[in-house]
Amino acid sequence: MGSALFSPLDLRGLRLRNRVVVSPMCQNAAIDGCVQPWHAMHLGMLAVSGAGLLVIEATAVEAAGRITPDDLGLYTDAQEAALSRLLTDLRTYSDIPLGLQLGHAGRKASTTSSNDGRFKTLVLAPADGGWPVCAPSALAFDEHWPMPQALDDAGLLRVRDAYVQAARRAGRIGIDHLEFHAAHGYLLSEFVSPLTNRREDRYGGGLENRMRFPLECLAAVRAVWPQDKPIGFRINGSDYTEGGLSESEAAVYARALRDAGADYVTASAGMVTPASRFPYVEPGYMVPLAANVRRAGVTTMAVGMILTPQQAEDVIASGQADLVAIARALLDDPRWVWHAAEALGEPPPIPPRYCYSHPRKWPGYRVLHPRAETTASH
Repeated sequence: MGSALFSPLDLRGLRLRNRVVVSPMCQNAAIDGCVQPWHAMHLGMLAVSGAGLLVIEATAVEAAGRITPDDLGLYTDAQEAALSRLLTDLRTYSDIPLGLQLGHAGRKASTTSSNDGRFKTLVLAPADGGWPVCAPSALAFDEHWPMPQALDDAGLLRVRDAYVQAARRAGRIGIDHLEFHAAHGYLLSEFVSPLTNRREDRYGGGLENRMRFPLECLAAVRAVWPQDKPIGFRINGSDYTEGGLSESEAAVYARALRDAGADYVTASAGMVTPASRFPYVEPGYMVPLAANVRRAGVTTMAVGMILTPQQAEDVIASGQADLVAIARALLDDPRWVWHAAEALGEPPPIPPRYCYSHPRKWPGYRVLHPRAETTASH
């Protein structure tokens, strides 16, 4: 019996060779929303990782939806052309399916980049290039952040159309898969959380109303996105804050997304308000949220310090999730998937041009990766 982690999975017409997903990771390296040489290096490295799917970082659907001025965007012809060129290059040496995460930061937009070494998010002042922000309700993230403008009907239509236009652009350049970033207190998350949505119209109040706008955005994108290509949704499986979105509500929300055309749901958590902090952080700390969603009958991706091959294997084999998203572990070790395959008794997906690093070709592999010794037989 083979590895569960290295078994294939079909999402609509897209076959993933294994259950490892390169999680979208913001790089804060774009200029005017366009990919730069850093993205070519970063994504090129991950494109030969051997993962089943590579998801490109959160990409703003409109200028006002950027988290920072250095975010990727897909709302101009120049951005579309630059990303198209990068995809063409990636596909000359890798057949990994390429996904794209679409995002809108809502009231958490207009902040400084984290690539200055301070590891701290600061509000970007208007004098420094900041811009007005929007949200479901006129509630600031905290006292030091700007007051957002509550979206009216015209604003809702603008944002929904921005998702649609970004999806059209993604389709034109050959993206294989889309994912909505609807977690972490960004715009779509703000609609669903009772902590940030105080509307008194059809988009506020009970859960059915609060999840209406994300569902409308999904339906609008699903209508223009090829039917054989999958769409995922990253949500908060819990806000981890009193009065916030609960795990039971997240399960209801996940089922509604599935019924509206989402092919999987990623269960993340927190970051809706400054008080939305994880009660603990340890390996696999958010996997129970994915298991909760999967018990609701929804194909699920798990995130949250999934570090070792055996840990990832156990998540899939035990039925807690259908996919695992790996982020910082892949930055630490871009060959994580190769080593995981060997450790779990599967052929390591090493590109032919790197064949001399294969366990059958290089005795040094056993020295560097002794955990694979007992299972390496390929």
